[in-house]
Amino acid sequence: MCKKSFNLILLSIFFIASYSCKKEENNNVPLTQVDINIVLDDPDYIKLKTIGGWEYISGGSRGIIVFRAGENDFKAYDRHCTFQPSNSCALVSVDANNITATDNCCGSSFLLQDGSVSKPPATTSLKSYSTSFDGTNLRILN
Repeated sequence: MCKKSFNLILLSIFFIASYSCKKEENNNVPLTQVDINIVLDDPDYIKLKTIGGWEYISGGSRGIIVFRAGENDFKAYDRHCTFQPSNSCALVSVDANNITATDNCCGSSFLLQDGSVSKPPATTSLKSYSTSFDGTNLRILN
């Protein structure tokens, strides 16, 4: 009987540990409908033609950062900072290094490659949107 209790306790600990290690969601950023099409041949999006290029576009909660991470790999992040999102100043802007984006109010920084936090106080990645690219047209949606 003691062995069964011990196994049950171990199993419970495993489930609790597994649940607590889940990737943190950024549910603190307001949900807004996003379905945007960008034609990369449009001169307004010339920076997106090269890997490492980025552009701000309208949409999302406080605007969207579109970043070209690879030949056919685009990332799209909401500019709404995940740290204290109710703060009206919580707006992320791309840094001069073109590698990170920072909220000048709280000082949190995020990597453009994957949206993860590179400098606290934020603990949650930027809200990301799905992207698809057919060689000419980039679609951003949630």
